[in-house]
Amino acid sequence: MRLNDLDERILHALAEDARRSYADIGSLVGLSAPAVKRRVDRLRAEGAITGFTVRVDPAALGWRTEGFIEIYCGRNTSPEDIHRGLERFPEVVSASTVTGEADAVVQVFAADMRHFEEVLERIASEPYVERTKSVLVLSPLLRRGAAGAPQWPGSRS
Repeated sequence: MRLNDLDERILHALAEDARRSYADIGSLVGLSAPAVKRRVDRLRAEGAITGFTVRVDPAALGWRTEGFIEIYCGRNTSPEDIHRGLERFPEVVSASTVTGEADAVVQVFAADMRHFEEVLERIASEPYVERTKSVLVLSPLLRRGAAGAPQWPGSRS
């Protein structure tokens, strides 16, 4: 699937605010509301848009401590093994395999330092985990949300 400039601008507008009306998006990109709806429907059908969501401030839910955990796994551990192990932890909000020494990096939200420590210990006790290394977030500097609002080459905002 290849996106043209209008598609990219529509996606950028939706990534900033998924509740934005088709008319509002149309005024941003120079299309009518029905034309924007047709493009959004096509982008959904083609898989460029995989869903719509809400971004919630974790602190509003009582999750005030954030950290990242590097996971170092034993030999022959597949990404699927890591995924299966981590999906059981509601505190894990994202996890990715990475280059470098670590096998995966996990983003965790917890209620407090003790809760973070408990999550770290539970992850470290997974059978595929040889060791972990963690860092705590002091101040988030930039957040674009789960879906992000990337600036594609040539996009205008």
